[in-house]
Amino acid sequence: MSGHSKWHNIQKTKGAADAKRSQIFTKIAREMIVAVKQGGSGDPNNNSRLATVIAKAKAANMPNDNIKRTIDKALGSGNADSYENVVYEGYGPSGVAVIVDALTDNRNRTAPEVRHLLDKYGKGLGATGCVSWSFDRKGVIVIESEDLDEDTVMMDALDAGADDMQAEDEAFEIYTSPEAFGSVLEALEAKGYAFVQAAVEMVPQNYVKLENEDDIRNMEKLIDLLEENDDVQNVWHNWEQG
Repeated sequence: MSGHSKWHNIQKTKGAADAKRSQIFTKIAREMIVAVKQGGSGDPNNNSRLATVIAKAKAANMPNDNIKRTIDKALGSGNADSYENVVYEGYGPSGVAVIVDALTDNRNRTAPEVRHLLDKYGKGLGATGCVSWSFDRKGVIVIESEDLDEDTVMMDALDAGADDMQAEDEAFEIYTSPEAFGSVLEALEAKGYAFVQAAVEMVPQNYVKLENEDDIRNMEKLIDLLEENDDVQNVWHNWEQG
């Protein structure tokens, strides 16, 4: 997977302004509330979806107090029931595959906004399933390599139940099945590893490299504006960056 790693994207956002970090926390909190409501429990040991979101929150450096407050809020409120998960699929410039994962309380607001951005900066919104067939759902755990030994990290990851590991620039990217994600993360955390990113994602089976400068600018704009949308939780694509 060399040349199109998660690390390239993470480096771009590591120094995010407080406003952007606050928006990330808000989105994770919404996801956490829905996970508690749908899973029927505020205990991650009994709610695998919540455990996955907590891992994502910790990797984003969301304070433990915020996590606890959000779970308590979810247990004591009924407003999360109005949110639903909606996935949009479409095409960026030169046919780049784009999946937009949203949590919304109003499809009539979210769908036109996503469609507008895909129309303006890409090739438009597609039908359900038009690009998702070319992605695999996987747990993705990113660890800064720093002075860590690659063989040791790989052995620890595989022993924990991971499927694969790639060394990319200044990071190790560990891949798991969605089902094993939580247990692998827990095992690595117990060994003292810190995570730059941890989430269950849609990982492309193949990638598209953009050569045209206008296409590159439009793709960057499309990703940025989708990620700035309050309803959008995740944007996945197969653009080869770097």
